[in-house]
Amino acid sequence: MNLGPLIKGFMVLVSLVAIGFLIKFLQIDAGFNEAWIDSDIRNSGVQGELLFVLLGGAITAIGLPRQGVSFLAGYAFGFVEGTLLGVAATLLGCLISFYFARWLGRDFVKSRYERRIKRVDTFLHDNPFTMTLLLRFLPIGSNLVTNLAAGVSSVSAFAFVTGSAFGYIPQTAIFALLGTGVSVDDKLMLALGVVGFVISGVLGVYLYRKYRHGKTIGEQMERQIGGGD
Repeated sequence: MNLGPLIKGFMVLVSLVAIGFLIKFLQIDAGFNEAWIDSDIRNSGVQGELLFVLLGGAITAIGLPRQGVSFLAGYAFGFVEGTLLGVAATLLGCLISFYFARWLGRDFVKSRYERRIKRVDTFLHDNPFTMTLLLRFLPIGSNLVTNLAAGVSSVSAFAFVTGSAFGYIPQTAIFALLGTGVSVDDKLMLALGVVGFVISGVLGVYLYRKYRHGKTIGEQMERQIGGGD
């Protein structure tokens, strides 16, 4: 199996952990970060939770990494609640970009991602829920481009969104766990998060290759996961 996607994903994970520690120890305040969590979100009850989901959804809708949102969700709310709110924020971002493409940005999206749209449409067409689930399990690929391409494709919105919701859970849980590790300075939590990320990445690639039934989402992704069935 090609380890390329896991290495790339692991680099993202390490970078996010490093950024989290830098924000914590250097007191960097750049908006959506731990300083903002401490001042405006933590101990703010339902209002803080709602604000986090809304802002997290907005930044994932414009293409910022969903893993970073999940990381901060764990930092702010702990593992279980952080996972749930991280999924909610990421799913909101998915809905925003999906329906932007479907209702408003069809011409713009088609002009930029025509080939990707055709591939996504073909890949998802016969079993959109399961195939969306497989895509979300993978540790590679652009969340934003997938949402936009699906939005202008013929795929059912319900199947795509529900498949995304379940598919987001594993990585969201892992990065939320990493966030709790930074919050309580628990090295065990960080270690568990790293192990969980590797396991979920391997599982995602395995399920993609086993259940895609000869379909592909693109040549670049095939090269990254080792190609071939």
